[in-house]
Amino acid sequence: MTAVRDRALAIVELLAHNVHGLPMSEIGDRLGIPRTAAHRLLMDLKETGYVKQDPYSLQYMLTVKLASLGLSYLAATGITDAAQPLLDDLAGDSGELVRLAVAEGEDLIWVAKAQGARTGLRYDPDAGLEIYFPATANGIAYLAAFDEERALALVSRQGMERAREMGPGAPQTLRALLEQIEQARDRGFAVVFDAYEAGTSAVAAAIRTDEQSDPIGTVSIAGPSIRMSAARMDTLGPKVVACAKALAIASRSSPMFSGHHPKVPQR
Repeated sequence: MTAVRDRALAIVELLAHNVHGLPMSEIGDRLGIPRTAAHRLLMDLKETGYVKQDPYSLQYMLTVKLASLGLSYLAATGITDAAQPLLDDLAGDSGELVRLAVAEGEDLIWVAKAQGARTGLRYDPDAGLEIYFPATANGIAYLAAFDEERALALVSRQGMERAREMGPGAPQTLRALLEQIEQARDRGFAVVFDAYEAGTSAVAAAIRTDEQSDPIGTVSIAGPSIRMSAARMDTLGPKVVACAKALAIASRSSPMFSGHHPKVPQR
């Protein structure tokens, strides 16, 4: 049963990163699942309403059911209601894309955003799901909130290989990444130039309820590199930090983060 569950979840995660769908054969081949088993799992997911098949291309893709469940869950936690005004304010002030990610297990997951650029060149990517730590401002800000041992463990889980396929500013060695993490600790926020992809840069800060606790997420400002100069990053950095502190306070009203807040002793 465990193997079936893991395979079904792997299919869902793969399709979440391929919004236009994939043929059954490619799904099986990418995940190392026999095609007969892949077909059976897809039929089960289709029957339960999580997957559909395009009648023309015959490719399989996710339905909105999973997204609807996720949005319903986030709404029930109250985190988006509490966070959105803060993200909107920062986006309006910066004129760039502001995004919030929350820690879930050993991952950082995008949950909300606000677009500040109303006209002209806009940076508004398909955010995907999981944040890649070594090549993103959010990832480096998150890693900088841990000691080196824990940060290295998180990096080793994702590996450095993907960084070689990203922007020219992505660190290519573990030493280079550790230097960026140390710089983020020193300044209080992380900055990347052309790291995730060429032409885009970002600044991010970790969200922490106090200095001793693990980060509960990150907040970032990202935009075209032509606008995100080093001087502008120095101006935006303290604003991101201030937003992160406000988000930490706002998180107290959300049951999503109940385990991250220090317990108040009973009298």
